[in-house]
Amino acid sequence: MNIFKQFYKSIYSPKDIALFRFQGIGKTILYVFFLTFISILPSVIFLSNALTAGIDSARTIIKDEAPDFSIKNGQLSAKTDVPVTINKDDFTIIIDPTGAISDSDVENEGNAFAMLKDEFVLSSGGRVDSYPYSMLENLQITKSDFLDFIDTISGMKGIIIPVVSVFIYLFSSAASFIEVSILALFGLALKNLLGRKANYRQLWRMAAYSETLPTLFFTVMAAIKTSVPNSFIINWVVAIIVLYLAINEMPKPKKAN
Repeated sequence: MNIFKQFYKSIYSPKDIALFRFQGIGKTILYVFFLTFISILPSVIFLSNALTAGIDSARTIIKDEAPDFSIKNGQLSAKTDVPVTINKDDFTIIIDPTGAISDSDVENEGNAFAMLKDEFVLSSGGRVDSYPYSMLENLQITKSDFLDFIDTISGMKGIIIPVVSVFIYLFSSAASFIEVSILALFGLALKNLLGRKANYRQLWRMAAYSETLPTLFFTVMAAIKTSVPNSFIINWVVAIIVLYLAINEMPKPKKAN
């Protein structure tokens, strides 16, 4: 049975999941990688779209809405006598050569990037990080340099997106193998509860396929940008139930006369 047919069967058939316990471990490992690949597709697509949109928005804002500015000798100067605040798609850019705006003011903006009198400040997800210009010796940046940097990043999208995607895939694959291994430990308790005979390696194979239904569900939810409350608990409960049903499909050992 090929991997795609196994994927389809694992969505609805605990009986087939029980039969997969006899297959080679290599094929099961390949299936975990395949399942992980499916699960990260929405994240990779959204990353690509967000990076492209973010670069385009940053270029437009800096070019058309931001005043001319320069950073030299650890200080920001700009052709404005008041702080400039630009709001774009739930993101705020601040340019303040006057010293009127503080880090806490930037934090209050939510998701924001600020060039203040003597530091960069980035606020995201309730966290604020600041980077003094003096950290970079002999730093000299102008508006034109900033636009050139954005264009450079834009030209490297074809490299950045695949590299980041590979890191996401590798990290997610490691997490998937850990999750399957833990689920197989639950399987040891379930097989004793149900009075079935199975070793850990067989339960590991079954656990891998038991992850199919919750993985598919949360991938679809991610694709349509729908948040699922208590997703961590739901994922584990569904996977354990599927594994339970699969173990229950295994024949009971015959009693000795």
